[in-house]
Amino acid sequence: MPSERPRLPPFAALRAFHAAASYDRFRDAAEALGITESAISHQVRRLEEYLHVALFERTSGGARLTPAGQRYLEAIDPAIRQIQTATEALLGGDGRRVVRLTLPASLAVTWLIPHLSAFERAYSDIELQLVTTTRVLDLQRNQIDLAIRHGKGTWPGVTAEFLLHETAFPVAAPGYLTVREDEDPYAAVSRSRLIVNTRSPDEWEEWSRARGLPTLTPAATFEIEGQEEALRVAERGLGLAIGRRLFIEDRLSNGTLVAPFGAADPSGAAYYLCRPSGITPTAATRRAERWLRELAAAT
Repeated sequence: MPSERPRLPPFAALRAFHAAASYDRFRDAAEALGITESAISHQVRRLEEYLHVALFERTSGGARLTPAGQRYLEAIDPAIRQIQTATEALLGGDGRRVVRLTLPASLAVTWLIPHLSAFERAYSDIELQLVTTTRVLDLQRNQIDLAIRHGKGTWPGVTAEFLLHETAFPVAAPGYLTVREDEDPYAAVSRSRLIVNTRSPDEWEEWSRARGLPTLTPAATFEIEGQEEALRVAERGLGLAIGRRLFIEDRLSNGTLVAPFGAADPSGAAYYLCRPSGITPTAATRRAERWLRELAAAT
């Protein structure tokens, strides 16, 4: 009597599908696995043929999961992660553990990156990979271990805990911009020059979103690299810059900079430390969490 065909799919195809489903583009999945984009596409089609179902909907703009593909991803993802955890356990102290952390670029540049060398000294066996973006990523799908998000602490599919108050708001030299009490902030900004820190180019977008404003259309922009450099340009009366409370207290106190729209956070939001719900964090992830809490408390 012939034996039944094994009900396990080819692992190479399964791994390619998991990577393709975890990234926005096949190209990114290919780079993550160290293979070509065509190899990813070939392996995904191989899995679809095995399962007799379409896992991705191909369009001119790329590929997105079908409902069946989404269900399959949700079902196999815990198993893939369990294999990764078991592999890490067997590697012992011979390999570095990777912890992927996503956070806004502005926070990374001004708060986290200056302290990364301290993290590396304390945890030489952990590689902290930063994914900087203002987008709210699907942590499970994008294989993100931790996230620092700005908001009110409620996002579906994640466990969130308060981490840090860090208010960002426009600052300028005294007299640069006079805002009438009844004036719309959007109108006031639109007649000003915005100083854009190219290391944190999304700062203005973050601020306008927190204020509930539409996309800003300033009269002009001035691009410069670095938070300190942007503040110095603002001090010279050349425009509005984003100031971060943690780093501009002295300038506000001595009057070299003022906050035309106030120094409060109108959204009532803060930074929260998040991780995907329902997934047991690795030992490395828990150690990174502890370090981030300690850094926030020290700040």
